[in-house]
Amino acid sequence: MSQINVVPYIDVMLVLLVIFMITAPLMNPGQIDLPSVGKSLAPAVAPLEVVIRKDTTLLLRDHARGGVEFPVSHEEIGARLQQIVAKNPNQPVVISADKNVRYEEVINVMDMLQQQHIKKIGLLTKAR
Repeated sequence: MSQINVVPYIDVMLVLLVIFMITAPLMNPGQIDLPSVGKSLAPAVAPLEVVIRKDTTLLLRDHARGGVEFPVSHEEIGARLQQIVAKNPNQPVVISADKNVRYEEVINVMDMLQQQHIKKIGLLTKAR
């Protein structure tokens, strides 16, 4: 006999079909919480920019005020940023350094920002 008897396979498939038809209505589907349309998101806050020049002097550029620049010292920048962060704890700050500035100076400024409890710190880069 060189033929395959498929009747037992059909029987097994019908039994599986009946099992799935009985158990499918009994299963609880998971609920998905979709966001509502009425909620408005807060507008994005313009970042503060700490500029490190070649001679390691610092500038504080406020993009929320149209790019107003304030020359600050290393001691003074902590107090200024603390005042700004007290008003808005999620204030982003980016560091923009001249390419000739030593890496150590950038890390020192970044460390000082973390000591002021600034949560969002970034590095500003120039596209080629």
